[in-house]
Amino acid sequence: MPTEAKRETIDELRGVLDAHSTMIISEYRGLKVKEITEIRRSLRKSGVQYRVVKNRLMRIAAQENPAAAALSPLLKGPSAIAFGNDEAGTAKAILEAVRPFAKIVKITGGVLGSTAIDADAVTRLATLPPREHLLAEAIGAITAPLAQTAGLFDAPGRDVAGLVQALIDQRSGAAA
Repeated sequence: MPTEAKRETIDELRGVLDAHSTMIISEYRGLKVKEITEIRRSLRKSGVQYRVVKNRLMRIAAQENPAAAALSPLLKGPSAIAFGNDEAGTAKAILEAVRPFAKIVKITGGVLGSTAIDADAVTRLATLPPREHLLAEAIGAITAPLAQTAGLFDAPGRDVAGLVQALIDQRSGAAA
C-alpha cells in the first residue's frame, strides 16, 4: 500500500497528465542536480515542465489517462518527462535544453495525446516549422488555385475592354 506522500505524488502526477497533451521522456542517468535544474530553467522559458518521476508512480498515475498504454513502455531506467501542450514546440524545447548534455541525456520517446513515438520521431517533430507557418502554407495551397481560376474568368472581360479601348483610340485617331 502506498504511503501518504506517494499518494500525494500520484495525485499530483494525475493533474500534470490531465493538463498536458505532450510528453517527451528522457533518461537522465549521470546528470547532477545542478544540471537538471539548468534544464528545468531553460524549459520553463518555453512553457514546458520538466519533471523527474518514479516509473512505478507514473504508471499508477497514468492508469486512468488515455496516454497510459503509450507511456508505460517508455518508462525504463531513471526517467524525466517534459510536459507541454505544443507538440513541435515541446520537442524543440527539450532537444535545445539537453543539447549541452547530449552525451548524458538520452531521449527515449514521447507521447502525443495517446500515441507513442520513438526518439527519432521526436527529433523529426522538433524540426517541423511552427504551427502558424504550416497553416499559412496550407491556406496558400488552397487559395492559389482559386485566385488563378478567378483570374481566368476575369481575363475575357479584360480582353474585351482592351479591344474596345483600342477601337475607340483608333477611331478617334482617324477622325483627327
